[in-house]
Amino acid sequence: MQSKLLRGTFILTFGTIFSKVIGLIYVIPFFQIVGREGTTLYQYSYVPYTIFISIATAGVPLAVSKFISKYNALEEYAVGRKLFKSGLVIMLLTGIMAFLVMYLAAPTLAEMSVGDEKANLDNVTTVMRAVSFALIVVPFMSLIRGFFQGHQSMGPSALSQVVEQIVRIAFTLLGAFAVLHIFHGTMVTAVSVATFAAFIGAIGGLIVLFWYWYKRKPYLDELLTHDKGTIDISLKEIYKEIIIYAFPFVLVGIANPLFQAIDQFTFKQAMEAIGKKEFAESFFSILNFESHKIVIIPVSLATAFSLTLVPSITKAFVEGERASLNHQLNQTFQVLLFLTLPASIGLSLLAEPVYTVFYQHDLIGTEVLRAYAPVAILFSLYSVTAAILQGINEQRFTVLSLLVGLLIKLSLNIPLIKLMETRGAVLATALGYTAAILINLIVIKAYARYPFRLVWRRSLLIIIFAGLMWVGTEIMYKILLLFLSPASKIQSVLIILICALVGAGIYFYFGLKSGLTTRLFGDKIDRLLTKLKLPKRGGSIEN
Repeated sequence: MQSKLLRGTFILTFGTIFSKVIGLIYVIPFFQIVGREGTTLYQYSYVPYTIFISIATAGVPLAVSKFISKYNALEEYAVGRKLFKSGLVIMLLTGIMAFLVMYLAAPTLAEMSVGDEKANLDNVTTVMRAVSFALIVVPFMSLIRGFFQGHQSMGPSALSQVVEQIVRIAFTLLGAFAVLHIFHGTMVTAVSVATFAAFIGAIGGLIVLFWYWYKRKPYLDELLTHDKGTIDISLKEIYKEIIIYAFPFVLVGIANPLFQAIDQFTFKQAMEAIGKKEFAESFFSILNFESHKIVIIPVSLATAFSLTLVPSITKAFVEGERASLNHQLNQTFQVLLFLTLPASIGLSLLAEPVYTVFYQHDLIGTEVLRAYAPVAILFSLYSVTAAILQGINEQRFTVLSLLVGLLIKLSLNIPLIKLMETRGAVLATALGYTAAILINLIVIKAYARYPFRLVWRRSLLIIIFAGLMWVGTEIMYKILLLFLSPASKIQSVLIILICALVGAGIYFYFGLKSGLTTRLFGDKIDRLLTKLKLPKRGGSIEN
């Protein structure tokens, strides 16, 4: 069970992280091509698109993977295939409907975002309509991904994500560059081409999934010959169960975009109220596009874990394997904190050179990124705790926790922006997510009877190691600032590389010395140390 969890996690984690990394790297040339004016326009379209795509897919990948995993565990393979066949048709129709709604609603959404300024309104409407075409393909593709994940096959999802991202980014950069620098077109045309790239990328991802289906179909058909056939469930009952699974997935999938949407619809209003209308759009781009793109990278691991957790936890839950369930939860929480905590601390500490490397030297951007980076830990924890609730059939509480979080964000956003400007929006997000996570943790403890004692102890150890890493990295950073400038891109790269090596060295030294790293990642760490001819861990910690 542990081996399968870790293998599936690794495959999907690798695919997700690789997709996120190239999704971050492309921001560097994209910002140089279109500038802050372009990124602001781009972001106005992408937040509504993300919400629409989450609603259109209706949480399908996770809901379908959970459904199929459940019935596969009972050796009722035909039930999953029945869902798959009818689901493809429904997802195609849902995608077309979502496309039409977003395309037609674009003027209204644009007005909610930028007010009634005619030029701005037309530009945002055009860009929103360009990205809406992707809604036709993505829901259909998401069902196929969920089908493979339900069979504990993470490779198709991982590779299709990577291909989708590569195709999208290539089209975005080449298209925007060609419009502005070859055809000397307008900014709105360049950004429209960049957002239309989501449709082109989705086609690329879909082709990969079709190829996997062709290769795996003989094996999947063979499973049907071992079907017990003891359960005869109608499509109506199947979709009733899927909707029960999927509704919380919809809310979890759009949690982050909904928090961003609150910023999109209130940020300009709040900035105007304190007499800073001229800075509103540039500050909004810093918050919702530039900083967010960087901060979301440490969250990739959590996203991958949440995708792989649901089928595995459901299987353990259905089969009553409580020891296995608790072990998986222990492993997940600890690995999550072990990786995201130091990444967030390092990102906050090195905010100035990081911002310079990706965009330009900007003191406002630096301060926003420094404040925003620790929120990545909250994003990660929410993603995983919500997935756990769904795995133990307590989906209703994910709805409650998210609504509470959004209510806190909505209530505090404008007052905090007036008080602290952009950092106020970050604080409102952090407070909303904290409330949602606390609710999720309380429910996990109550309904899964999960003891948090080991996680609390290990978390304290991880915090101590991260603190030691922070001190060492801070000292090195101050030394480097004596002769290197974070205002220079090249010198910023040197600062980041040196500080990252020092920080990682300190952190993993203590992790290895205590035996924590081996506890979390198994004997793979010992094998790696042997290959590198490094000494193995010097101690051990309790289970």
